[in-house]
Amino acid sequence: MKPKKETIVLPVIDISGKEVEKVELDPRVFDGRVSKGSIYRTVHNYLANKRSGTASTKNRGEVSGGGKKPWRQKGTGRARVGSIRTPLWRHGGVTFGPHPRDFSYSLPKKIKKLALRSVLNNRILDKDMVVLNVLVLENYKTKSFVKILKKIKLKDKILLVINSFSENVMLSVRNIPNIQLVDSKSVNAYDVLRSKKILIIKDALHTITERLK
Repeated sequence: MKPKKETIVLPVIDISGKEVEKVELDPRVFDGRVSKGSIYRTVHNYLANKRSGTASTKNRGEVSGGGKKPWRQKGTGRARVGSIRTPLWRHGGVTFGPHPRDFSYSLPKKIKKLALRSVLNNRILDKDMVVLNVLVLENYKTKSFVKILKKIKLKDKILLVINSFSENVMLSVRNIPNIQLVDSKSVNAYDVLRSKKILIIKDALHTITERLK
């Protein structure tokens, strides 16, 4: 028989920083395992897909000018030259320079899911995930949200994961430089790695769990 996996339990707090309940994480998703290989492959894929691939240089045939031979082939005592646009000369073409290309490639969904599970497990093991019971703001003032962060003692690079973007939350968060707001249905491993702390709403945690089962 396989040993029974231990269930990870996290405290759930309110906007005042007080613990109101506890939540048991699904051991099929949050089992404490971290796959470094899947994380590397997923991050590499994400960054490659973001590359514009627009870098371009001109070879000797694309640089304007240089149609006339600078001097005769023999008898001058100098090296033979066929064009002033040779790559050996200033203002000449570029040898083996970059040209526009597509760097993007596909990656299996299973690897992306495994990477997300791994980075979330890592954040939980390092106690860098904070679960909030609910986030409802009466106004859209940045100052009000900063007060909430102080009460729950979060100040580092924060990833705020929610299920739906309310106008008050979006307007309150957008001027805070160390917060990234993401949807629970689109959050990826790269988003989690870029942050130091995760502030996740309880229902968003349930949505991610269902995604990763």
